[in-house]
Amino acid sequence: MIGVQLAEQLRAAGLGWKPALGDRFAIPDRDLDNEVFVLSNMTIQVHNAPEGRVIGFNGTTEWALDDVELEEAIWLPREDQLRELLGGTFRGLRRDTEGFEVTMELLGEKRRFEGPTAEDAYAGALLHLLAAAAD
Repeated sequence: MIGVQLAEQLRAAGLGWKPALGDRFAIPDRDLDNEVFVLSNMTIQVHNAPEGRVIGFNGTTEWALDDVELEEAIWLPREDQLRELLGGTFRGLRRDTEGFEVTMELLGEKRRFEGPTAEDAYAGALLHLLAAAAD
Protein backbone atom coordinates (compact mmCIF):
# COMPACT_ATOMS: atom_id res chain seq x y z
CA MET A 1 0.00 0.00 0.00
CA ILE A 2 1.31 3.46 -0.85
CA GLY A 3 1.85 5.88 1.99
CA VAL A 4 -0.04 9.08 2.67
CA GLN A 5 2.85 11.26 1.43
CA LEU A 6 2.93 9.53 -1.98
CA ALA A 7 -0.87 9.65 -2.17
CA GLU A 8 -0.75 13.40 -1.49
CA GLN A 9 1.80 13.79 -4.32
CA LEU A 10 -0.56 11.97 -6.68
CA ARG A 11 -3.46 14.21 -5.65
CA ALA A 12 -1.32 17.34 -6.07
CA ALA A 13 -0.35 16.10 -9.55
CA GLY A 14 -4.04 15.99 -10.50
CA LEU A 15 -5.21 12.48 -9.64
CA GLY A 16 -8.93 12.64 -8.90
CA TRP A 17 -10.88 10.25 -6.72
CA LYS A 18 -14.38 8.98 -7.35
CA PRO A 19 -14.94 6.95 -4.17
CA ALA A 20 -16.08 3.37 -4.67
CA LEU A 21 -16.65 0.39 -2.42
CA GLY A 22 -13.36 -1.16 -1.38
CA ASP A 23 -11.33 2.05 -1.73
CA ARG A 24 -8.80 2.69 0.99
CA PHE A 25 -8.17 6.15 2.39
CA ALA A 26 -6.52 8.01 5.23
CA ILE A 27 -7.47 11.15 7.11
CA PRO A 28 -4.25 13.07 7.71
CA ASP A 29 -3.91 15.85 10.27
CA ARG A 30 -6.72 14.62 12.56
CA ASP A 31 -4.67 12.38 14.84
CA LEU A 32 -5.60 9.48 12.54
CA ASP A 33 -2.49 9.57 10.32
CA ASN A 34 -1.67 5.91 10.84
CA GLU A 35 -5.23 4.63 10.35
CA VAL A 36 -6.38 3.22 7.01
CA PHE A 37 -10.11 3.19 6.33
CA VAL A 38 -12.01 1.24 3.69
CA LEU A 39 -15.23 2.35 2.05
CA SER A 40 -17.88 -0.29 2.51
CA ASN A 41 -21.64 -0.44 2.47
CA MET A 42 -21.61 -1.57 6.09
CA THR A 43 -19.84 1.16 8.07
CA ILE A 44 -18.17 3.81 5.90
CA GLN A 45 -20.00 5.33 2.93
CA VAL A 46 -19.94 8.43 0.76
CA HIS A 47 -23.07 10.58 1.13
CA ASN A 48 -24.30 13.64 -0.71
CA ALA A 49 -25.03 16.35 1.84
CA PRO A 50 -26.21 19.92 1.31
CA GLU A 51 -22.67 21.17 1.98
CA GLY A 52 -21.11 18.66 -0.49
CA ARG A 53 -19.96 15.07 -0.53
CA VAL A 54 -18.99 13.64 2.85
CA ILE A 55 -17.67 10.31 4.07
CA GLY A 56 -20.00 8.99 6.76
CA PHE A 57 -18.86 6.71 9.56
CA ASN A 58 -22.02 4.77 10.35
CA GLY A 59 -22.21 2.88 13.61
CA THR A 60 -18.75 3.77 14.86
CA THR A 61 -18.74 3.84 18.61
CA GLU A 62 -14.97 3.98 19.10
CA TRP A 63 -14.57 7.59 17.93
CA ALA A 64 -16.53 10.78 17.92
CA LEU A 65 -16.34 10.82 14.12
CA ASP A 66 -19.50 11.12 12.11
CA ASP A 67 -18.60 12.69 8.76
CA VAL A 68 -15.44 13.82 7.03
CA GLU A 69 -15.49 16.07 3.99
CA LEU A 70 -14.16 14.26 0.95
CA GLU A 71 -11.39 16.83 0.53
CA GLU A 72 -10.06 15.94 4.01
CA ALA A 73 -9.55 12.29 3.06
CA ILE A 74 -6.66 11.09 0.94
CA TRP A 75 -7.18 8.15 -1.41
CA LEU A 76 -4.70 5.28 -1.09
CA PRO A 77 -5.12 3.51 -4.44
CA ARG A 78 -4.52 -0.23 -4.58
CA GLU A 79 -2.06 -1.89 -6.97
CA ASP A 80 -4.80 -2.85 -9.43
CA GLN A 81 -6.19 0.70 -9.44
CA LEU A 82 -2.75 2.23 -10.07
CA ARG A 83 -2.12 -0.22 -12.93
CA GLU A 84 -5.52 0.57 -14.45
CA LEU A 85 -4.81 4.31 -14.27
CA LEU A 86 -1.65 3.78 -16.35
CA GLY A 87 -3.89 2.47 -19.11
CA GLY A 88 -2.23 1.66 -22.42
CA THR A 89 1.10 3.11 -21.30
CA PHE A 90 1.74 0.15 -18.97
CA ARG A 91 4.20 -2.39 -20.37
CA GLY A 92 5.18 -4.57 -17.44
CA LEU A 93 5.94 -5.21 -13.79
CA ARG A 94 9.12 -6.97 -12.73
CA ARG A 95 10.37 -7.98 -9.31
CA ASP A 96 14.05 -8.14 -8.48
CA THR A 97 16.09 -8.51 -5.30
CA GLU A 98 15.76 -4.81 -4.45
CA GLY A 99 12.07 -4.29 -5.11
CA PHE A 100 9.81 -3.75 -8.09
CA GLU A 101 10.12 -2.09 -11.47
CA VAL A 102 7.26 -0.82 -13.63
CA THR A 103 7.87 -0.23 -17.31
CA MET A 104 5.69 2.15 -19.26
CA GLU A 105 5.81 3.64 -22.74
CA LEU A 106 4.68 7.19 -23.37
CA LEU A 107 4.92 8.83 -26.79
CA GLY A 108 7.31 6.14 -28.00
CA GLU A 109 9.66 6.50 -25.03
CA LYS A 110 10.07 3.62 -22.58
CA ARG A 111 10.56 4.57 -18.94
CA ARG A 112 11.22 2.49 -15.84
CA PHE A 113 10.11 3.31 -12.29
CA GLU A 114 11.42 1.48 -9.25
CA GLY A 115 10.00 1.13 -5.77
CA PRO A 116 10.23 -1.06 -2.69
CA THR A 117 6.66 -2.26 -3.40
CA ALA A 118 4.74 -2.75 -6.61
CA GLU A 119 2.38 0.04 -5.54
CA ASP A 120 5.27 2.48 -5.11
CA ALA A 121 6.65 1.64 -8.56
CA TYR A 122 3.19 2.04 -10.13
CA ALA A 123 2.71 5.36 -8.30
CA GLY A 124 6.03 6.66 -9.64
CA ALA A 125 4.96 5.80 -13.18
CA LEU A 126 1.56 7.43 -12.61
CA LEU A 127 3.20 10.61 -11.29
CA HIS A 128 5.21 10.75 -14.51
CA LEU A 129 2.08 10.22 -16.61
CA LEU A 130 0.15 12.93 -14.74
CA ALA A 131 3.06 15.37 -15.14
CA ALA A 132 3.20 14.63 -18.89
CA ALA A 133 -0.56 15.17 -19.19
CA ALA A 134 -0.24 18.53 -17.41
CA ASP A 135 2.40 19.77 -19.88
